[in-house]
Amino acid sequence: MSQTPALDDLPLFPLHTVLFPGGMLPLKIFEARYLDMARACLREETPFGVCLLKSGHEVASPGDPSVPESIGCLAEISECDVDTFGLLLVQARGTQRFKLKDHRVAPSSLLVGEIELIGDDAPLQGAETLAKFGACAEVLERIIDTIKTREPQNLPFVEPFLLDDPTWVSNRLAEILPIPMRARQKLMELMDAGGRIDVVHHYMQHHQLL
Repeated sequence: MSQTPALDDLPLFPLHTVLFPGGMLPLKIFEARYLDMARACLREETPFGVCLLKSGHEVASPGDPSVPESIGCLAEISECDVDTFGLLLVQARGTQRFKLKDHRVAPSSLLVGEIELIGDDAPLQGAETLAKFGACAEVLERIIDTIKTREPQNLPFVEPFLLDDPTWVSNRLAEILPIPMRARQKLMELMDAGGRIDVVHHYMQHHQLL
């Protein structure tokens, strides 16, 4: 997708999920405001923002507003279809994290935000962290091979598999490990891949996955 969104008018989709850069996001859209948002993003080739719900519901009402977390991820629509019930089936992919500086409810009831883009993770440092990254990459490779063998149609990752990239590896593990959603949000917010590698390595070691 070619254009950069207006940083003060980004359409937001608050969800009970955490989207990481490089992550897949399948959506079934039926609400008018989000149908309009998806059509506009497709037409204008612009992304929307995904934020974990801090409070409220995905289907918000005037007396029960959706309150998003302050760190989210841009999502670009890669596939779009309509099912037999008229639902819009969207496959989106996370691209870049952002900080939500402010947000408001548009006349369409869509949440829109003023954002500031967040840069890439700081690189790995130290022999211990590099060793942990190697162990994490091996576990992720085994997970991918297992899913490819058993359920190739349900692979939760988009190729290419960047097993030599600490950010990609730590993001994918943070997505699929059975950790609470708030903990997943904190992992997504970390500004260096080494910190995320440390946490997922500790989790897998504690649960005997390494």
